[in-house]
Amino acid sequence: MEEIKKSIGVCEEMVFSNFFRLNVKTLRNYLFYKFGNQEQANDISQEAFVKLWENCAEVPLEKAKSFVYKVANNATLNQIAHQKVVLNYSKKENLVHSTNESPEFILEESEFKTKLEKAISNLTEAQRTAFLLNRIDGKKYAEIAILLEISVKAVEKRIHGALVSLRTEIENLK
Repeated sequence: MEEIKKSIGVCEEMVFSNFFRLNVKTLRNYLFYKFGNQEQANDISQEAFVKLWENCAEVPLEKAKSFVYKVANNATLNQIAHQKVVLNYSKKENLVHSTNESPEFILEESEFKTKLEKAISNLTEAQRTAFLLNRIDGKKYAEIAILLEISVKAVEKRIHGALVSLRTEIENLK
């Protein structure tokens, strides 16, 4: 009975559906934090799960998560040149929101947001990914270590380095 279950793997619709539901948001956020483009993260996440479904017979359930992350990471790296163009365009695009705030406050908030985004983008890729997974997604260090395939100490070091770097840059903003 155990061998039959292993041979089915993620090809069984309910198993795949549960796996998808449990992992799609984390994968999407990981790609967004690592590469900075929400739309691309959504597309690549979907493509990775489609590839998993297409290769479900070759991928056992216990290796499915690493398969999906590897496929998604490789697909994103293949599109990195296009991503740079999209990021430059999105930085220039300004959306105007009507609020009850004073124009000075809106300007200060906008300037601070720009400076904060710049400070975060100045972090190394490793620091930025670990920091955003922890602070935005609320992932614990152990979860981040599993996702990034590093030790918990390495995660601690990356987040500490990110915080030190951000504090330094924010103090320079004042």
